[in-house]
Amino acid sequence: MSAAVVFGAGGGVGGALADHLAASGRYTPVYVGARRPLPPGPHQIPFVYDLTDEDSIFKAASDIETPPALVLVASGMLHDKSRSITPEKTLRAIQPEAMARLFSVNTIGPALIAKHMLRKFPRDRPAVFAVLSARVGSIGDNRLGGWHGYRASKAALNMLIVNFAIEMRRTHPLAVVVALHPGTVESGLSEPFHAGVKPWKLFSPDTAATHLLDVIDRLVPDDSGGFFAWDGTRLPW
Repeated sequence: MSAAVVFGAGGGVGGALADHLAASGRYTPVYVGARRPLPPGPHQIPFVYDLTDEDSIFKAASDIETPPALVLVASGMLHDKSRSITPEKTLRAIQPEAMARLFSVNTIGPALIAKHMLRKFPRDRPAVFAVLSARVGSIGDNRLGGWHGYRASKAALNMLIVNFAIEMRRTHPLAVVVALHPGTVESGLSEPFHAGVKPWKLFSPDTAATHLLDVIDRLVPDDSGGFFAWDGTRLPW
C-alpha cells in the first residue's frame, strides 16, 4: 500500500477528495492538510501547513514517511473579500497587492509543494502529482479576457506543471504530473459566480471529486505534463 496526500483538504473539493480516497481503501494512509487542524477521520492523518510559508510545507513533507502514490493540490484563490480581491473586469481594476496574493496562493504555493513532495516519489512504480488549475488559465482557450490576476496565476501554474513533468521524466519515468480542471463546483471559491452557470454544469464537491479521481485513474506516463478537464478532455495550454 502507498500513501495519498491532499493539500487543501479544508476546502470543499479537497475535503471530498480526501474522503473518497480514504473510503476507497487503496491508499494507506491518506494525509490531509489544511491551514487549520482537521479532525482525524478513518485512515486519515491530518497535518497543518500554509501555502505562503515554505517552512510549513517542508515540515509537512518531512513528516510524510510513506512514499506517496498520489499527491493532490486542491487549494486556490479567486477572490478574498477581506483583502478586497475580486476578479478584474478591466485593466483599470488591476491592483499589484491583489495580483501578488493570487500568484502567492495559486502559483508559488503549489510550486513549493512540488519542490518538497516530488522528491519523495518512488522511482520504480507509478505515482501522480495533480494540481487543481482552471480552464480560464488556458491561454489557447481564452476568448473572453478579464479576470487578469486569476487567469495569469493559473496560466503560470500550468507552465510550471509542464516544467516539472519534463524534469521528473528524467529521473522518475513512471511519474505523472498534471493539471486538472474540476469544472464549476459549489464551493466558496466560485459561489459569487454561480448565476450564469447552467444547473447541470454546477457540480457538488462530491461529484467533482468523483470526476477528478476517475480522470486520475486513467492517467499514464505519456499524459505527464498535460492539462485535463473533469471529463478527461485534454485542454490547450
